Amino acid sequence: MTLPRKTEPPAAAGRTKMEDIARIAGVSVSTVSRALAGSSKVTGETRARIEAAVRQTGYVVNQVAQGLRLQRSRQILVLLPTIANPFFGEIILGVEEAAQAAGYSVLVGSTEGDLEREAALARQLHTGGVDGLILLTGRIPDGLADHAARGQVIAVSETIPGQHLPTVVIDNEEAAAAATTYLRRLGHHNIAHIAGPEGNVLTAQRVRGWRRIVGDAAGPPVFGAFTMDSGAAAMTRLLARPNRPTAVFCANDEMAIGALKAAHLAGLRVPEDLSIFGFDDITFAAFTDPPLTTIRQPRREFGHAAIAALLAGTPPPRLAFTLVERASTAAPR
Repeated sequence: MTLPRKTEPPAAAGRTKMEDIARIAGVSVSTVSRALAGSSKVTGETRARIEAAVRQTGYVVNQVAQGLRLQRSRQILVLLPTIANPFFGEIILGVEEAAQAAGYSVLVGSTEGDLEREAALARQLHTGGVDGLILLTGRIPDGLADHAARGQVIAVSETIPGQHLPTVVIDNEEAAAAATTYLRRLGHHNIAHIAGPEGNVLTAQRVRGWRRIVGDAAGPPVFGAFTMDSGAAAMTRLLARPNRPTAVFCANDEMAIGALKAAHLAGLRVPEDLSIFGFDDITFAAFTDPPLTTIRQPRREFGHAAIAALLAGTPPPRLAFTLVERASTAAPR
């Protein structure tokens, strides 16, 4: 994947270049760059000449990419909620591949739910320690509104409520609906859902997709925490229901692995007695017993798309998911 290294318009097709602005204003290209970036080091008289040259030529400043124009550090910071979750590893790999191809290095910060730690890591964007910020946390740290407006912040995997950040995602509601439809086509009618934590954006989207297919008769989802332990606990609660489900759609693979363990401990065979469907297709999903049927998110492509959007100043595309059939699902007996 080749990423753009500069934000100025190309020389071809007769478009104005920053060099043209510098020549007309009688200053260096670096002075033009500083002036367009709002640097206080450019004097009023010089700034006025540059602004006049911009008006004369019709040069369009790429405000979205301007935050990366100075490239002070050539470093990108990735903030994630925990380094322990295997879901994030492939995304970081994709970020590093694309960043290195464009001449950037990558820093990774794990917030572990600590807001002070999150703020301290994000402060590097204020100080110029990093040129851009990729958020895998589902929230934007306080005080980054100006940087976000300049295109220096992008979200990955989940949208952030109340923010208009460019975001690299799949259609989570459609993916959940596809998973549930697959189970319905196998012949399951009692399809339960182990959801993520309440209040989470991904949880709400995946619950909507499941609910769209099963309707209200399926009862409420059981909420977990995107962890194996919470998946096992949720499955234990589901198995205690009077009308035990014949299939369970889990909102991520870690909870599905926990659910699989709980089913085995309860003496159930998967998929003969119970089908289990995951979400994400983490590496472990192919090595469980039995291997998990799941929704594959293109996590490495998430990383590629995030870097491309940061450097080009363009909105990222919505990426496609894939339904991966394995042995944890089958027709009900």
